[in-house]
Amino acid sequence: MARKAGTRAPDNDPPAEPQESAGALLRIGGDTGRSLSDRLATRASIALYNTPLHRLRLRGRFPLKLLGVPEDPVPGDPATGERIAAGRLIHAGHVAMIRDLRFADPAHPPAWRDWANSWAWLRDIAAYLPDRKAAAARTEPLVARWLAESGQYDPAAWRADVTGQRLLLALGHAPLILSSADHVYRSAVLSAIAIWARHLDRAAFRMADGLGKAQALAGLYAAGTLIPGGEARSITALAALEKLLGTLVLPDGGIATRTPRDAVILAEWLIFAAGCAPAITIRSPPLFPDTLGRLVPSLKGLVLGDGIIGAWNGGAAIPAEALDRLARRSATGNALTRNGRWSGFHRLSAGKTVLVMDAGPPPVSRHATGHAGTLAFELSDGVDRLITNCGGAGGLTLPLDAVLAAGLRTTAAHSTLVIAQTNSTRISDKGPLGRGVDEVSFQSRRSEEGHWLDASHDGYGKRFGMIVRRQLFLSPDGQDLRGQDSNEPALKSLLRRRPDRGYDVRFHLGPGVAATPTADGAGALLKLPQGRVWAMKSRIDGGPGKVTIEASIWVDPAGTLHKTQALVISGRTSGAAANIGWSFKRAGK
Repeated sequence: MARKAGTRAPDNDPPAEPQESAGALLRIGGDTGRSLSDRLATRASIALYNTPLHRLRLRGRFPLKLLGVPEDPVPGDPATGERIAAGRLIHAGHVAMIRDLRFADPAHPPAWRDWANSWAWLRDIAAYLPDRKAAAARTEPLVARWLAESGQYDPAAWRADVTGQRLLLALGHAPLILSSADHVYRSAVLSAIAIWARHLDRAAFRMADGLGKAQALAGLYAAGTLIPGGEARSITALAALEKLLGTLVLPDGGIATRTPRDAVILAEWLIFAAGCAPAITIRSPPLFPDTLGRLVPSLKGLVLGDGIIGAWNGGAAIPAEALDRLARRSATGNALTRNGRWSGFHRLSAGKTVLVMDAGPPPVSRHATGHAGTLAFELSDGVDRLITNCGGAGGLTLPLDAVLAAGLRTTAAHSTLVIAQTNSTRISDKGPLGRGVDEVSFQSRRSEEGHWLDASHDGYGKRFGMIVRRQLFLSPDGQDLRGQDSNEPALKSLLRRRPDRGYDVRFHLGPGVAATPTADGAGALLKLPQGRVWAMKSRIDGGPGKVTIEASIWVDPAGTLHKTQALVISGRTSGAAANIGWSFKRAGK
């Protein structure tokens, strides 16, 4: 049974033997999107798929039945299913009435079209109507309408990643779409499934490496396993998937996009595909449990005390239930990754205190949109979030306002240092991140005396001639967190004049945390929802700091906005340097 957020066991660590880790992560080609050759190849593929030659390749016998039905590991939304039963397809804030529905209508936003064309609504209908006959009665008219409209190649509906998802969902919910007594309809569905698989025989391998290609290959593997005579297809897809996962999933279990939500999505599709072999009473290939065994501990290392994974690098926060579903399918138990040597995420924990820090460069533009939040951290005391980032928009069911979504990506929306109110990595008007942080160096040490983390980034090196460094120390009992943020002259700019700049160190407080300034203005008392109190103090270049309390927000995994506060330490560099010390200490037990 899944635990709900707020009921997590504390992350009590046993006395640790000394452990050290150090290294640097580079963002190579970070501001470069898809190459010209990739874009030309995509255009050529679309043109090819529209030709009589490709339509000829799609011909062939259709199966009379499927060999098995895999279990869909992701539950649908009963509320959405109820709306579908009432005649409305609602997703991403867009409503389409089923009575006059056209799936290919350009008025539908892209996110809605991807959802509708992937047949993800099958999950919602199944969740709302557990009775198979009742669910099939709602499902079959939608399927028939889609087949009538998109049975021939359409660039949006037949995109390889969408087709891969549609294949898996159709196979996993086959009882809903294949229980009809209408043999013509049933044959049309089985024929369509076979045609999509033949399309993916080519289209999946033409995709650029990434999450979309993994989804396409997972669907192709499922089709090869469950459609009679597909053994060769299954072997080919599995080999390609193994090669892709070798680059998409990092050695420490992180994902190349550096977006935890992408890792959750990938794990869910791999679990779905892995269930195809047991559905026909054969053993699942080891690639699936082995990959899941690396992904899940990495994700668990990002969880705070409330069970939620924060919004990192483009994705929204992840609810506890999503990770619980994955953990139940993983053989790694309670194992978690603390030092992300390749992923860049680091975990400091003791007693009831958990801290997660992003000590890696932003993802490259061809992989993800990303956030400019390098060296930001989140902190929890038990089930209460004490320090957090403002949140993210990627993957939310209901989209956020465009201006708000863009603001969540900025450096100022993260609990880290900002120079001259400028993002550490540029955010282009079109969405992808531009130039900025290229290298992040880190050093971590853990012993019975506590946990140290020292990291730096060069995001302001070329623009302002400064390197940003953050040093953290967490005491063995988790009740004392000390930090120092520094601006240091960049070595490459020592002979250049470096004008002094203003800076701000922000600590966005979690929902329900009440901040009261101290009498000297150099700190604040923080009362958490569970009643515990923390004292925050600051110092600048050895003297008292100045802390102001500003309004802030936090976006939870459902996309709900919570009004919060932020502690801000402001100052100005001197000779391109500054040292800002701060601490958070728990008062009492």
